[in-house]
Amino acid sequence: MSVKIRLARHGRKQHAYYHIVVANSRSPRDGRFIERIGSYNPNTNPVTIDLDFDKALTWLNNGAQPTDTCRTILSHKGVLMKKHLLEGVKKGAFDLEAAEAKYEAWVKEKETATQAKKDSLAAGFNEEMKNRLKAEVKVNEARLAEIAKKNLAAAAAAAAAKAKTVESPADPAVATEEA
Repeated sequence: MSVKIRLARHGRKQHAYYHIVVANSRSPRDGRFIERIGSYNPNTNPVTIDLDFDKALTWLNNGAQPTDTCRTILSHKGVLMKKHLLEGVKKGAFDLEAAEAKYEAWVKEKETATQAKKDSLAAGFNEEMKNRLKAEVKVNEARLAEIAKKNLAAAAAAAAAKAKTVESPADPAVATEEA
């Protein structure tokens, strides 16, 4: 039996999220699985990956083969890097402490890159909101100017009509009584 680490689709149309599962390669995509080791949500920016690191590493060491997408996810989270370093320790290329130091340095670098991306997205969002607010203020000012112009024209017309009614009464019978 060959075991795969793959994605099982969930969610609704056009808004899918995935469970990262360990399953028999012959079972259907969303069907029976051996163990659920995480989740992956590509709808957020940056993507949200929740992974049980130890279980994933254990399954990889036991021979489970990840699909292409899962390989990318595992690489992003550092599981493949850790596996690579542990294999180097087994071969005697370096000791466990050196492997841990290399892994920790890699994790720090990855975290700073991720934080930088989040910060740039937040700054871009704030800048976009400021631009939208400025555009909305301009539109509102234009609307207020137009309304003021209409009100001014209506007030002038009302004043002219009132002045006209004061100069000449509308009813001729009233005009003769006054005289």
